[in-house]
Amino acid sequence: MTPEEITVQRPPLPDFRLDGRVAIVTGATGVLGGVMAHGLAAAGARVAVLGRNAARAEELAAAIEASGGEALATPADVLDVDALAHVRDEVLGRWSQIDMLINVAGGNVAGATLGPDDTPFDLDPAAMREVVDLNFMGTVLPTQVFGKAMAERKRGVIITISSMAAMRSITRVVGYSAAKAAVDNLTRWLAMDLGRRYGGGIRVNAIAPGFFVGNQNRHLLLEGDGSLTERGRAIVEHTPLGRFGKPEELVGTLVWLCSDASSFVTGIVVPVDGGFSVTSGV
Repeated sequence: MTPEEITVQRPPLPDFRLDGRVAIVTGATGVLGGVMAHGLAAAGARVAVLGRNAARAEELAAAIEASGGEALATPADVLDVDALAHVRDEVLGRWSQIDMLINVAGGNVAGATLGPDDTPFDLDPAAMREVVDLNFMGTVLPTQVFGKAMAERKRGVIITISSMAAMRSITRVVGYSAAKAAVDNLTRWLAMDLGRRYGGGIRVNAIAPGFFVGNQNRHLLLEGDGSLTERGRAIVEHTPLGRFGKPEELVGTLVWLCSDASSFVTGIVVPVDGGFSVTSGV
C-alpha cells in the first residue's frame, strides 16, 4: 500500500455535553454537592436539588436558573424511602426521565471519630451505626429508588462519592472510613451487576475527593484567622500539589463520568486529591 492509499480517519472529539439529561444530586445543599449541581447544569443537565435543608435547596435551584440552567428543588432525607419515592415521581412528572444520580450525601459523625485519648474500644456503637447509615445506606437507598427509573429504560449513570479515608488509613477517622470503604465496594459491585443486567446501558463509578474545606471540617483544617491547623499542615505537606482542593475542581471529573466521553468506563474510583493517595509521606 502506497502512502497515497493510506487514509487516517480523525477520531471524533469526546462529547462532554449533558444537554437534555436529568440529574438527581443528593446532598446538593452542602458545599461540594452545590458546586456539582451547578457544574452539571452548566454542562446542559436539568438538575433536581435534593437535600434536607429545604430553604437551601430552593436557593440553589433559583441560582442555577438565574445562571441559565434548569433546576428543581426537591428537599428530602436520603434515609427516608417514602420521601425519595416522592422526589422520583415529582422529577418523572416534570421531566419524564432520570439519567444520572449523584450520591453526594454523607459526612462524619463525631462519636464515630476517636478523640486524642480514645482507643477503638471506646467507640460508641450507636454513632458507628449512624455514620454507616448516613454514608452507606444514604447511597444504597437513593440508588434503589432512582436507579429503578434508569433500569426501566436500561440506561443511566450512577456516581457515588468516596473519600481518601476509604483508601488510606487516616488517624482517628474510624466510622467514616469504614462506611466510605463500603461505598467503594458497592460501586464496583453495582458496576458489575447493572452493567451485565442491563446490556451495558447503566454505568456506575465513584469520585474520591482529597481534602476540600467544607462546613464539617473547616475547624479541623483552618484556624479562625484562616491559617492551617496542625492537622491541616500535615495534610498539605502530604499533598504533592501543596494545597487543599477547590470544590469546582471536582466538576471536570464529574461531567466526564456522566457524559458519553466515558461511555466505556465503569466500576472505577477516581481520586481528585492533588496526589494525596499516591504519596507515602517520606
